[in-house]
Amino acid sequence: MSEPTANSSCRWSGALNLTGVIQVKLNPDPSPVDYRAAMQLANAVANARLGEYMLLSWYDRDRDFESPQHASECHLDSAVPGYVDYGVNHGATLMVDIETGRFVFFYLPVDL
Repeated sequence: MSEPTANSSCRWSGALNLTGVIQVKLNPDPSPVDYRAAMQLANAVANARLGEYMLLSWYDRDRDFESPQHASECHLDSAVPGYVDYGVNHGATLMVDIETGRFVFFYLPVDL
């Protein structure tokens, strides 16, 4: 087994069934300068689509960082990164994908 290279361990091939998850793909112009700017865009989409929401999991390819941290460690041989598996299996109904996987966010609506 080869070791993952930088910025490759959490790339997602889309092999997971996302039935029931709204997928919003954004390619903003100008491009977000960093994770925080991308999260503001994604949160605005979540607010518009879900109202009250909880951010369940996310990925920042620029820094090769995910939340929950280390979720992909047990997924190294899998086509599905840990942050995707975690979000989907914890009830996410919205995925916001910014710049084809550069930043990916999974959201759960909060029913008050």
